[in-house]
Amino acid sequence: MKFWPARRLFSFFSNDMAIDLGTANTVIYVKNQGIVLDQPSVVAVKSQTSEVLAAGNKAKLMLGKTPESIVASRPMRDGVIANFELTESMLRYFIRDVHHNRKTFVRPRMIVGVPSGITQVEKRAVEDSAKQAGAREIYTIMEPMAAAIGAGLPVGEPTGNMIVDIGGGTTEVAIISLKDVVYCKSARVGGDEMDKAIVQYVKRKYNLLIGEKTAETIKIKIGTAILSDEANQIEVKGRDLVTGVPKTLMLTDAEVFEALSEPISVIIDAVRSALENAPPELSSDLVDRGIMMAGGGAMLKNLDILISKETGLPVQVAENPLLCVVLGAGKVLDELDFFRDALLK
Repeated sequence: MKFWPARRLFSFFSNDMAIDLGTANTVIYVKNQGIVLDQPSVVAVKSQTSEVLAAGNKAKLMLGKTPESIVASRPMRDGVIANFELTESMLRYFIRDVHHNRKTFVRPRMIVGVPSGITQVEKRAVEDSAKQAGAREIYTIMEPMAAAIGAGLPVGEPTGNMIVDIGGGTTEVAIISLKDVVYCKSARVGGDEMDKAIVQYVKRKYNLLIGEKTAETIKIKIGTAILSDEANQIEVKGRDLVTGVPKTLMLTDAEVFEALSEPISVIIDAVRSALENAPPELSSDLVDRGIMMAGGGAMLKNLDILISKETGLPVQVAENPLLCVVLGAGKVLDELDFFRDALLK
């Protein structure tokens, strides 16, 4: 029989985690294993109970299609917890999934990314949800800081680093130096607001009601921040609000561009505000280093080109924009002593 040293055995079972508890997706990083879960932040439960029937991809397929006996919803809104019980149930389900549904496991230490504009009440809700889901020790880190670390920016050096993290519920624009945020601007506009803008545009112009899932598909396929000479279009299906019957129409990229103009302008304003409030010495660094973009919203076609055009600075999208926050939080978890100053107190 092989005996494991106690320290090694504890390390194997402790499974300390970094979690990006996002509005659109929840991503979990486990120490010494890497990313082990990447699922939509959606949970389906039995009505009037907290019994989880599905979470993640399976639950997302149920959105808008459930009978009265089942409630499928997104418990995270604008980057913070909108429904405490559902968030706790979803997080517990994901953690069990990561631990392969073991009934017992050593309670992990967790680092959770939170928006920079989070209130103390919202921060406590995140900590309580993580604790109820099984955490023994909880740290929180500002999402733009985690995204900057995950994108590979040298946040520990005395130089200016600028990150624009466009998530599902919020856009976080931060200037970072010496492992701390010098200035941060948070706007509760992200991928979800872009989807809603498309829904409202189609409803207003064509009297056609479409779902946010359809709007997200439109955004991904033909959404753009700058129109090109090449015209694109997509078939859209929804319910005609006049006749009440299903209807199909063709939507062009020019129309989607018009629909997205307002949320994009809010993001541009947030970037400008951060640059206007940057200390002069850090501003000079940004002229050379430019702006790094992260988050799912950074993948919107031509958005990096538009921000570069509006600011006059070089802009690049991170290698893994969707995973920057969790990779950064995971690096903090691996090097906790070095990055301890970056954690929220």
